[in-house]
Amino acid sequence: MPAAQINQPSNQIRLTNVSLVRLKKGKKRFEIACYKNTVQAYRAGHETDLDNVLQIPNVFLNVSKGQVAPNAEIEKAFGKGFKRDEVVMEILQKGELQVGEKERAQELERVHREVLEIVAGRLVEPKTKRVYTTGMIEKALEQLQSQGGHAGRHAGKDEGKSREQSANTGSSTPNGDAGETEAKEAAKPKPIWTGVTTTKSAKSQALDAMRALISHQPIPVARARMRLRITCATAMLKQAVKSAPSADGDAPATGTVKDKILSFVEQIETQDVGGEEWECIGFVEPGNYKLLGEFLDGQTKGRARAEVLDTAVTHEAD
Repeated sequence: MPAAQINQPSNQIRLTNVSLVRLKKGKKRFEIACYKNTVQAYRAGHETDLDNVLQIPNVFLNVSKGQVAPNAEIEKAFGKGFKRDEVVMEILQKGELQVGEKERAQELERVHREVLEIVAGRLVEPKTKRVYTTGMIEKALEQLQSQGGHAGRHAGKDEGKSREQSANTGSSTPNGDAGETEAKEAAKPKPIWTGVTTTKSAKSQALDAMRALISHQPIPVARARMRLRITCATAMLKQAVKSAPSADGDAPATGTVKDKILSFVEQIETQDVGGEEWECIGFVEPGNYKLLGEFLDGQTKGRARAEVLDTAVTHEAD
């Protein structure tokens, strides 16, 4: 007896090693099929060849069932005169990346480690200026996370009680407007920390974590800053820079040499011109010191330098 034959739809597409990117437009959900580990690289600008990103350069209603999106559905959602390639690009850029549990856990762990490294590199113990290890930062964040959203709400309640007590006792500030402003500031909820997520960049989440740590102080922390003297030949200051690393590591931007140098400086203490040399003394985060040095080496042809006058990070934690 011949073996039974399984008939499959002619439009069935079998894909392996696939990541889906979905975008809801109007009342329909559209999907594209991408290779794993390439979508984030493309969005970050590290991968530019779409052939290395897309398994099939087409738009689907359901990738797993091989249901290609009809032109009528795409036109209804994206408008008349659409180009399928442009729709693919929009889904790739704006869509939600679907990953499995294992991949999601790995990505979460990667972001978690990156957040800890950024935070540990930018916060110090205020008195000793010691840096904290990532393990110590992790424990402090876990302490905040265990409080959930309660820290901010409790703080608000305590501050509300203080204002109520002041009102009952008839106390007031010398300047009513200033007191009102302070009261409004005090009423603002404190930053909270509820853990990392894969939907935001590690840099953005690290800033959130630092704000929460500084606000609640589960361990004594302060922003680390280095005091630098930056000198540069005045003839170089107005020269245009076509491509240079920015202070926060984002995409390169155009500007003058002076603009780029100052973009690394968090706070300017003094700025002066003497003869043919410009001097700036200011504070820079340790993480930006390396970027500043690379910029000066690569863009000023040895006609600028950065000298460390004082470093907030003087000891490694035991």
